[in-house]
Amino acid sequence: MTASRTLHLNAFLMNAGHHDAAWRHPDSSPERITDVRYFQELARTAERGKLDSIFFADGVALWGKARHNALGGFEPLTLLSAIATVTEHIGLIATVSTTFNEPYNLARKFASLDHISGGRAGWNIVTSGTVDEARNFNRDDHLEHARRYERAREFLDVATKLWDSWEDDAIVLDKERGIYADTDRLHPAAHRGEHFGVAGPLNVPRSPQGYPLLVQAGSSEDGKEFAAQYAEAVFTAQQTLADGQTFYKDLKSRLARYGRAEGDLLVLPGIAPVIGSTEAEAKALEQQLTDLQVPEYGLAQLSGMLNVDLTGLPLDGPLPDLPEERDINGNKSRFTLVAELARRDGLSLRELIARLGAGRGHRTFAGTPEQIADQLEEWFTRGAADGFNIMPPVLPAGLTDFVDHVVPILQRRGLFRTEYTGRTLRENYGLPRPANRYARNGA
Repeated sequence: MTASRTLHLNAFLMNAGHHDAAWRHPDSSPERITDVRYFQELARTAERGKLDSIFFADGVALWGKARHNALGGFEPLTLLSAIATVTEHIGLIATVSTTFNEPYNLARKFASLDHISGGRAGWNIVTSGTVDEARNFNRDDHLEHARRYERAREFLDVATKLWDSWEDDAIVLDKERGIYADTDRLHPAAHRGEHFGVAGPLNVPRSPQGYPLLVQAGSSEDGKEFAAQYAEAVFTAQQTLADGQTFYKDLKSRLARYGRAEGDLLVLPGIAPVIGSTEAEAKALEQQLTDLQVPEYGLAQLSGMLNVDLTGLPLDGPLPDLPEERDINGNKSRFTLVAELARRDGLSLRELIARLGAGRGHRTFAGTPEQIADQLEEWFTRGAADGFNIMPPVLPAGLTDFVDHVVPILQRRGLFRTEYTGRTLRENYGLPRPANRYARNGA
């Protein structure tokens, strides 16, 4: 008898909360976004709810207009190392770009985090999407979209060679003979490719998980193919159940060509749950956040998503003509999602800014804990999700409400764990530890 399938839940933590007006809400704590204890408290709340993991997005430029939002903050690998010391079970997923880093440094940092945390590290692999980031790294223009994914593939190839460069039993600790490591079980990466030349081996022994959990978030064609080949979890944005089912089926169907089974990749759509004790209370909170929005900020954010300058256009008018997706060199999947949302629902700029306020294209749902649990269960049981990327609109209240009121309903329904059963992030996600290529090949 096989164990019943259960949800995987990740808490996506963002400063004062995911809503772009969260920092203005009385329940938020924007003054604490550079206070490590604030994020440690959030992580402990997520761990109290038995969530699989927490996750931090990241970019290497200042996003949006800091005049109107609580932007900036910690580099995620540094922050997660501090969180690791005050938690025991929660997975720790950091976003790091393959475009503006080198494989050796990244492999070393993630191996270190995995050791520090006892096997709880995860890497959200991004190729970066903005010219502002390129201009912080000696470039006038961003690398072309397909080229970024070519670099990402080679980057990941090098990183896994480095993580494998120490076999699991390389350290022998023979004090009597004076032998610390069996150097026959250390292997150079010896990589020479189009983008990288890396000798190796890594200067960190193989970590508890072997590799960090590999996560990906792009939903373009390049992104989906990359995910099918490499990713073990995917953070994605869909607005409707039908869209979620289509994405889920499409992504899972691509796995076989890489010799992978459907269970090797978990699909976690994002949802920003606006929680109230009654539906009216939830809708009132949603409206309160909309009323706190600064249109100038929302318009600038929307301009970035659509690659069109919307400054000065009437807020109650429609979207202007947009470029073709093939001409977008930034985040193609988010461009398509936002454009289709506006067209499908006939939204004005003002209405679109309101709809995107909490989720930036991820689904927002306002309701009671029971209604939110119903939504999660429907997507999970009807082929649209293996779990969810929970995006609290306001922190810390939104996370606390989800843990205290939604999680117990999911547990009562048998959809979510009541205790951690694994020690590592991979174990809690039900994913295997990668075999070391050298041990496997008998080298």
